Amino acid sequence: MRTVRVRIAGRVQGVFFRASCADRARDLGLAGWVRNRPDGDLEAVFQGPDEAVARMLDWCRTGPPSARVDTVEVSDEAAFEGNGFRVSR
Repeated sequence: MRTVRVRIAGRVQGVFFRASCADRARDLGLAGWVRNRPDGDLEAVFQGPDEAVARMLDWCRTGPPSARVDTVEVSDEAAFEGNGFRVSR
């Protein structure tokens, strides 16, 4: 089990990144959340099996078709109690 916090920079707001991210995370069986940051970046927390988290991180490096991802910063995070994946505002 792995938990990571991710910050994604580029053209990532207004391109359905959060909704696409949530769909992908749910497909992979991950728990966590994704939200827009005031500076234009996205922030997310993913928790689940190592392989599923790795696949999610790979997806984040590209995102949905309309996005342009410049950088993805990943840091390990303490596990949290939570189920499901949600989109935060």
